[in-house]
Amino acid sequence: MELRGVGRRYGVGGPWVLRGVDLSLPPYSLIRLEGTNGSGKSTLLRLLAGIDSPTEGCVTGRPGRTAYVPERFPVALPFTAAGYLTHMGRIHGLRGAAAKARAAEWLERFGAGGHARTALSELSKGTSQKVAVAQALLAGPELLVLDEAWTGLDSAARTQLDLAVTERVAGGGTVVFVDHDPRRLAGAADAVYTVAGNALVRGTAPGSPAEQGPRVRVMVVGPPGAAPPDGLPGAPTHERGPEDGTVLLSVAVAYSDALLRALLAARPPWHIREVRAPAEAETEAMSTARTTSTTGHATS
Repeated sequence: MELRGVGRRYGVGGPWVLRGVDLSLPPYSLIRLEGTNGSGKSTLLRLLAGIDSPTEGCVTGRPGRTAYVPERFPVALPFTAAGYLTHMGRIHGLRGAAAKARAAEWLERFGAGGHARTALSELSKGTSQKVAVAQALLAGPELLVLDEAWTGLDSAARTQLDLAVTERVAGGGTVVFVDHDPRRLAGAADAVYTVAGNALVRGTAPGSPAEQGPRVRVMVVGPPGAAPPDGLPGAPTHERGPEDGTVLLSVAVAYSDALLRALLAARPPWHIREVRAPAEAETEAMSTARTTSTTGHATS
């Protein structure tokens, strides 16, 4: 998907909210969008999702399956939670039975299964947000646009949304998101852009392991002499493992589940020997560093 020279203003002769925006959104990518309140972030997200049209410039290559979670979800609709999701599933191209099944699946995943028959207007703010997120995910969108989608979710639901985002990216999708928490999907973004002064400026996505926050280390065994498959979720670093034929992979926590699934689905498959949680991985790394330092001192 490409944006070239895109600008947006409201009303004839009104001030430009965005202007001269160039942006490429390849598959398998996670894009974080930043900026102050009123800078134009939501306007850009609406342009990406096709909700608004640019005043100037062009948007090309928007995927057929595009889903959007707005900053404010309209609850004054004559549906129950399950009825609304089933309806949205049909709009996204799912058949009736499949739409109904996906609706139930995503409600359960976000801990809202007990509200399937509750009218949207009677849902709490947090449960309404779960429905808003579920409608965007149930048909497996190729482009997923999230405007503060984590706001209002409980901790378990936020974790599920993190996982769902990494699953979409690992499956070849593109996800663009805004979130007020700078730790959201820390280290997982492929690119970070800032909206300022009606322009879009590319920043630097965290690159080093120290900048990416907690990481998971995975010991794997593959075909003799083979390197890990290309294109693994989270672009894990890898090094020779402590045992013959093993490889140690290190990846940001947000991508750990997607990485494990990709390894198991590889052909030929890679066998997972051990998974170390962030705290264990950090302890191991510190121990290795101390050993290296001591050895170096002794031989100097």
